[in-house]
Parts: sequence; structure tokens; C-alpha cells
Amino acid sequence: MLIFLVHINASAIEKVVLFGDSLMAGYGLPKEHHLSSVLENNLKQAGFNIQVINGSVSGSTSSGGLNRAEWSLSDPGIDLIILGMGANDMLRGIQPDETKKNLEQIIKIAKEKEIEIILAGMIAPTTHGTKYKKDFDAIYPKLSKKHNLQFIPFLLEGVALNPSLNQQDGIHPNQQGTIKISENIQKSIIAILDKKKNL
Repeated sequence: MLIFLVHINASAIEKVVLFGDSLMAGYGLPKEHHLSSVLENNLKQAGFNIQVINGSVSGSTSSGGLNRAEWSLSDPGIDLIILGMGANDMLRGIQPDETKKNLEQIIKIAKEKEIEIILAGMIAPTTHGTKYKKDFDAIYPKLSKKHNLQFIPFLLEGVALNPSLNQQDGIHPNQQGTIKISENIQKSIIAILDKKKNL
């Protein structure tokens, strides 16, 4: 019985960290409308007592994320991170190989700490050319496949380029856009929980 109880406890998700940039940090929104707050409330309404921590930093590149990954993920009790970085790399034209290398290092740090990962992908416009777009867009599916990660192909699915779901800058999600992103992430978290039930 004791072994059974330990197994159940070990497979639970109680603390989630959003590890990204301004797209997940709640840029331009009051705290109650930050993605961390919305996602935590939605999970609780669905019957999941999960704490969601805002570990995202506006303006952060994948390099900046890697620089803070070790200490950010050292907080005791973190069960899962939502890794959603790379948008600022893409805006700055940083080479996709560099972005991929940084993201892979973050993934390895999380795995070493036995933290599960949901990888949230980004999609580049053709601003830096079609080759750049092809190489950048391929980063996320390749990493998710290589490391067997739960994968959200595009963090802003259903939100990007929709004026009613974005702030005036046309980049950052507004309150309604944040709700949509929260729904996408929640589906992936529940998918992981369902997998754990069957272990």
C-alpha cells in the first residue's frame, strides 16, 4: 500500500512553471489577467489543484533563458515547465541553430532535475527569408521528437494575427487571447496527467 501511495504522489503535477518571454509573462496586462493566473484558475475550476508560477521574463531570448534556467528551476517541488522561448531570437534574426542549442540545454537542465516539459513552439514570418523561416520553424518539432516531449506546435495558435485577441501592438495577447492560450496549454497538461494515470 505504501508503494502504491508513493507512486501516486510521484506522478502528480502540483507545481508548474511558465518559462518563456513576454508572450507568457503577461506583458501589458494586470496581474489577474497574466497567463499564470488565468491558467491556475482554469485548472482549479477543472478540478486540478495545481500552482502555476510565472517564470517568464519579457524580452528574454533563448540565451537569456538558458542563463537563468539552473536557478529558476531549482525551486523545490517543480513538476512541469511550459517551455515557450524563441520569439525574441526570431525577431532579432538569431541563427536557428543557436536557438535550438539553447533550448536543448534548457531541456537537459529540466530533465536532470526530473521536471517534465511541455514544449510550446513558435512560427517565424518570412521577414528574414524563407530559409530562415524553414530552419526556425523546424526547431520545435525536432526537439520534441528527439526528447519525447509533450508538444504544442504553436503557442499562439488561434491568437496570432487576430486583432480581437491581441493588444494594440498586434504581438502580445490581450485578456481574451490569454484565455485562448491558457486553454491550449491546459489541454497539454491534462494529456500528461492522463498518461500518468495509465502508468
